[in-house]
Amino acid sequence: MTDLHEYLVRVTWTGNLGSGTSGYKHYSRDFALEANGKPAIAGTADTVFHGSPGRWNPEEMLVAALSSCHQLSYLHLCAVNGVIVTAYAGEAEGFMRFDSATGSGRFERVVLRPEVTITADSDVAKARELHHQAHELCFIANSVNFAVECEPVIERAQAGAEMVAGGR
Repeated sequence: MTDLHEYLVRVTWTGNLGSGTSGYKHYSRDFALEANGKPAIAGTADTVFHGSPGRWNPEEMLVAALSSCHQLSYLHLCAVNGVIVTAYAGEAEGFMRFDSATGSGRFERVVLRPEVTITADSDVAKARELHHQAHELCFIANSVNFAVECEPVIERAQAGAEMVAGGR
């Protein structure tokens, strides 16, 4: 049995500088992403395409979605498999090829590099294996048509070390 989940967002272009899209350099690429009951996300194009450097672009949001979906899937699997995670952070890097002849592009791959700290009595091999399972569960990774790789670093806390929320 499958359930259909619906996600409704609104995108509003906020970049009309007074003359709309009267010319390629006459408008801002800025926009706002909104979902009911949540703070807006300030978005734009990549700076290469005249976007504002202080805002998120769709390419970064895609990489962030893959990374955060993997994290949430991984933490769930750890919780139900007896691996106690005390910290999780890391970088994700996306590689997109742009074709200037067509003005289009596509992601070729994303590499996730989570850094995970587990308790001294948790199983490092199991913690590593759960990253593979998390990839299989990740809704976003299951929805893209390019490679998503994971290069985790697992650190075991020292025996007797206290668990600190969000710290190592």
